[in-house]
Amino acid sequence: MNRPRVGLALGSGGARGIAHIGVLKVLQQHEIPVDFVAGSSIGSLVGVLYANGLDLDMLEQLATHLRRKHWLDLTVPKRGFVLGEKIKEMIRLLTQNKALEQLNIPTAVVATDLVKGERVVFTSGPIDIAVRASISIPGIFEPVEWEGRTLVDGGVIDRIPITVVRDMGADIVIAVDVVPRTSVLRVESIFDVITQTLSVMEREILSQRLLEANVLIHPDLADISATAFTRVGECIRRGEEAALTQVDRIREMI
Repeated sequence: MNRPRVGLALGSGGARGIAHIGVLKVLQQHEIPVDFVAGSSIGSLVGVLYANGLDLDMLEQLATHLRRKHWLDLTVPKRGFVLGEKIKEMIRLLTQNKALEQLNIPTAVVATDLVKGERVVFTSGPIDIAVRASISIPGIFEPVEWEGRTLVDGGVIDRIPITVVRDMGADIVIAVDVVPRTSVLRVESIFDVITQTLSVMEREILSQRLLEANVLIHPDLADISATAFTRVGECIRRGEEAALTQVDRIREMI
């Protein structure tokens, strides 16, 4: 390969992460190659589907028409409100029950060991388990028990896995941050409290790591809640708009 290898770091952010689809559509339309993918939380979900070769227009349609009843299985709260078996099954179906090492593009999924406070990076093994762990927002999803670890949302410890994709071998890292620097939204539910609290904490952790990215794509999503899964079209459009502003720069680097 006589060009730099390009890595994509897709960040966490709940429903705002649907903007990742718009970013990917622009990169694909402008024939920008992606050699590695790393994702946290919603970024891991979009990342594995993209790395598995799922058509992005189909992914957009899926996100548009998917209803909460298809992935939301509420449970009596013990360690979370959502059991997570429905979404794990959906991930398994959409990735044909593959392991991470079988994807078309080398992909890493980031989760957090809640007990040890450590980052856990999946690069092999069942996709459904890795992603289910990575999206486990503390207090909302039941944590995942895996090989003696209690795993929760990757964004808790690494909101945008820039160093992960760099370690995979990327020469150029494109980071996608879908969390606003400031929010204009009111906090109205327990889910808003949890997601906004995480966003504030993660913002402080992330500030230094962003310096390690070559390109930062940051869609304007300040007026969209992390739980607003009904605003799919807007999120995708804003992801496209933000990515378009960086296309020429990325091409020059390559």
